[in-house]
Amino acid sequence: MSKVVLSLEAALPIGPYSQAIKAPPNLVFLSGQGPIDPKTKKIEATDIKGQTRQVLDNLKSVVQAAGGQMSNIVKTTVILADMSLFGEMNAVYGEYFSVEPPARSTFAVKGLPLSTLVEIEAIAAL
Repeated sequence: MSKVVLSLEAALPIGPYSQAIKAPPNLVFLSGQGPIDPKTKKIEATDIKGQTRQVLDNLKSVVQAAGGQMSNIVKTTVILADMSLFGEMNAVYGEYFSVEPPARSTFAVKGLPLSTLVEIEAIAAL
């Protein structure tokens, strides 16, 4: 049976969805995280590097709440507001996944919730 995962150390959902779902036997599906600071409940960073760092910190908190760590993430999907942001996002992303990085897809879209610059979702295998 699936189980909802909730971390108070990450931004709470801004809609009718869970931060993550733990599914048997060992998968965790992490919803897209935005750059909302869980302490202030606001978007503090205005640049892509700061927003990417906050997104990845939020993902880290959620995967830890599920019983895993960043090295358990096997797939990410990065959604950018503009592909011109890719290089700076990628530099920060590499800090979090420097050894055996997960598979990844990256897309640019017309707009993201709350006019953010980046959102990242993930799948982890525990």
